[in-house]
Amino acid sequence: MSKNINPLFWVGLGIAGASYLSKQENREKVMEFYQTAKQKVVDFLCEQNPSACEDLLEKAGNPDPHDLGDTRMVGEGAMYAVDYYNKEEQQK
Repeated sequence: MSKNINPLFWVGLGIAGASYLSKQENREKVMEFYQTAKQKVVDFLCEQNPSACEDLLEKAGNPDPHDLGDTRMVGEGAMYAVDYYNKEEQQK
């Protein structure tokens, strides 16, 4: 009996959430709550480690070519596109 309650609970919760979000004003309330909660979490984390937030703000939109982690990530992303193109050309 307890195994049947758990899936039914989640289905009921999903239906209740969908019906609540069907109104535009409720969606706006949820988005506003989400934005304020996200900002509070970011502010809290920045209070705990201010240097990390400063590093992220300085780094945003201005990548450093000597940052090995970023360079590796960009390189892998670029190689994915090249590999995909090569596979498509070889199949023709």
